[in-house]
Amino acid sequence: MANDWALNKHSHIPLYQQICEYIKAKILNGEWPVGTRLPAQRELARKFEVNRSTVVYAFGELIAEGLIESKVGKGTVVANNTWSLLASVPPPDWHRYVKSGTYEPNKPFIQKINKAEFNPDIIRLGTGELSPELLPEEQIRKIFQNCSRQIALGYSEPKGSQHLREMFREYLQTKGVAASPSSIMIVSGGIQALQFISLGLLQRGSTIFHENPSYLQSVPVFQSAGMNLFGIQMDHDGLVTDSIGKLKRQHNGALLYTIPNFHNPTGILMSENRRKALLETCKKEGLPIIEDDVYGDLWFDEKPPSPLKSADDQGLVLYIGSMSKTLGPGIRIGWIAGPEPVIDRLADIKMQTDYGSSSLSQYAVAECLSSGFYDAYIEEIRKELKLRRDLTLGLLNQHFKEIATWNSPAGGFYIWLTLKKQLSMQKLFKRCLHKGILLNPGNVYHRNDHHHIRLSYSYASFGSIGKRVGKIVRNHKVYSFSLKIKPRDEY
Repeated sequence: MANDWALNKHSHIPLYQQICEYIKAKILNGEWPVGTRLPAQRELARKFEVNRSTVVYAFGELIAEGLIESKVGKGTVVANNTWSLLASVPPPDWHRYVKSGTYEPNKPFIQKINKAEFNPDIIRLGTGELSPELLPEEQIRKIFQNCSRQIALGYSEPKGSQHLREMFREYLQTKGVAASPSSIMIVSGGIQALQFISLGLLQRGSTIFHENPSYLQSVPVFQSAGMNLFGIQMDHDGLVTDSIGKLKRQHNGALLYTIPNFHNPTGILMSENRRKALLETCKKEGLPIIEDDVYGDLWFDEKPPSPLKSADDQGLVLYIGSMSKTLGPGIRIGWIAGPEPVIDRLADIKMQTDYGSSSLSQYAVAECLSSGFYDAYIEEIRKELKLRRDLTLGLLNQHFKEIATWNSPAGGFYIWLTLKKQLSMQKLFKRCLHKGILLNPGNVYHRNDHHHIRLSYSYASFGSIGKRVGKIVRNHKVYSFSLKIKPRDEY
């Protein structure tokens, strides 16, 4: 892919002038409308691979032309463009529109994480997905090359491919969940399922209960729909149920969201007894449950207890799953199973938004399930993830024992690292990122968390970590720590 910021250093046109033309083009074609804050001079110098003085000179030219201006406390912003100077009516203030939108922006940490994850030079120790080297690219390619039935390139029906829903019905049976195809809807990943629930089933101002900490705090899907989030304490068995009834009455709770299997971010596996207690409590209180089971297939030594949905005889549980954590995030195929009237309502919303998930992705997932490939593949993934978990735990025991404690997850992707001393997560994040290491700090999942880091052993290439990762320093006055992982061929 071409580098959008590349300058022609062999051109007779001076570099500062090339930068001027680049910024002018962004302004004049509307990509950077009036009021847009330009990247900092140091950042632009890094992107253009020039000295900062070159950028300063270019800014001076643009300021002289009246296109940009420097404002105290706001940096350098776009002041004008040629057509706005000539127009009798001023151009629309897109920044006002952006700030007025109903969908909440991601937290600054999340925005930085999302941006850094696409930098090939970053070592991603927080990423919650499988490493590309573990994904079944060759098998997916063969599925399309050797397709045994006709591939539909048109829209699928509102609830998704009938064939794939049949496959999911059989797949869910292996988990003890009884769901007919008419009570299953295909979605483009778990987040879309949550979005549809927030749009179609809940009133603005409703309260959503969740584990504390929670993945739900890292995505603004319910907050954007005007919902309130309320965290409930966890212990080593999962979400603590004792206070749910009282909290429901106090806060007008509308729904409870939970990840019983290998919880994100803590990695906790909810015990069988706790699942029974949670389901009974929610039945008694009439509190619907969203059971998010995207990690349920990623167990290591022992299959987890049956899903809450398997014991649901009142249609209380909306059961969500996804192939993004197993077959790969690019597949964008998940499901939601629940009472048929609810699924009908959500399917209607889906038709109003994207008119159905990708037919090609649905075909590929159906083939993976029907051919038996998925079962064999997931066994190998479990072995690889367990190997990575064990190696990471060994290294933590070697290098982190004096400064932190951690859990030993029985599946999933995550180790929840508890630092013994409180620290600034912002400083830790910035320092690590400066060293080319991307972490997920605890305050992504709970606003006031200054003691935790979510480490993922599922993504980062062992070889690249062995070469690139040295010390991660929190504060030179407190302590430093290192994470040295051997290349893959050394164990």
